[in-house]
Amino acid sequence: MKVGVLTGGGDCPGLNAVIRAVVRKGVQEYGCEFVGFKDGWRGAIEGDTVPLGIPAVRGILPRGGTILGSSRTNPFNQENGVRRIKENLAKYEVEALVAIGGEDTLGVAARLYEEYGIPCVGVPKTIDNDLSGTDYTFGFDTAVGIATEAIDRLHTTAESHMRVLVVEVMGRHAGWIALHSGLAGGANVILIPEQRFDLDKVCAWVTSRFKASYAPIVVVAEGAMPTDGELVLKDATTDSFGHVRLSGVGEWLAKEIESRTGKEARTTVLGHIQRGGTPSAFDRWLATRFGLHAIDAVREGDFGKMVALKGTDIVRVPILEATAKLKTVDPALYEEVGVFFG
Repeated sequence: MKVGVLTGGGDCPGLNAVIRAVVRKGVQEYGCEFVGFKDGWRGAIEGDTVPLGIPAVRGILPRGGTILGSSRTNPFNQENGVRRIKENLAKYEVEALVAIGGEDTLGVAARLYEEYGIPCVGVPKTIDNDLSGTDYTFGFDTAVGIATEAIDRLHTTAESHMRVLVVEVMGRHAGWIALHSGLAGGANVILIPEQRFDLDKVCAWVTSRFKASYAPIVVVAEGAMPTDGELVLKDATTDSFGHVRLSGVGEWLAKEIESRTGKEARTTVLGHIQRGGTPSAFDRWLATRFGLHAIDAVREGDFGKMVALKGTDIVRVPILEATAKLKTVDPALYEEVGVFFG
């Protein structure tokens, strides 16, 4: 059996671990052949491939990013995109696809399977941890660790200068990174997309912190919004999936805090630092298990499914179901950590 593999959307630590596991088990136990499509769905559309065998995946376990490259290409926005994918699968004699990605990449895989019968198996990847159907996505643990370390470091400089430090982390619709890293890093305010924030209350928390002779750290997800405002955008352009470019809420928030409280405020935008570098041990473990179970699903012909973590078990759920809605922070969970605000 010949199997195609692609990685789509934003890069994240652990992608190479999935590729390695899929290829190693597929070759050694099932006698499969593999072909990698470069840069996600773009490679499948254009027939841009790279051979994948055991020699190609040696030594990639600890590497961040993806040896296959990635992109935010949407086949349904490309001229004859689906037809070209089907032609290239036939050209390279590919009988099944393993698609590794987040809501957009897997959303494409779901449509290709449901509407066109293209045999796909999905693997959930996103640092945002916002895919329903799985307890955790790989990449999230590493991103949280990086953000937490940054917050730890910022505490010392905040207290040295007695100023407010605003840390902007990723999170378009879901505040999982902000919530986990903010709590782990001892932030005094955590702002997430799921809960609009009252700027007066934020400033009151900041002031309270100074009264206790400590400098506050404010962690804000890029998609967080004030009660009487809108998303802060980097620019109005959109990608092929219709997403605008976020970033800027941290800088805006710091200026508002400074003008309202009279306290000096500075911003640190972690940005793509959260995506890069060596994957954590947990992400290597999870990504590897996902890869092993993904090739099992291919072998068994159980297509249209995504491998998922439920407790400590790897299970399979329909890709369509897993991408139907985003997994967001429960209000009760956010309220739970509110005791540390201020």
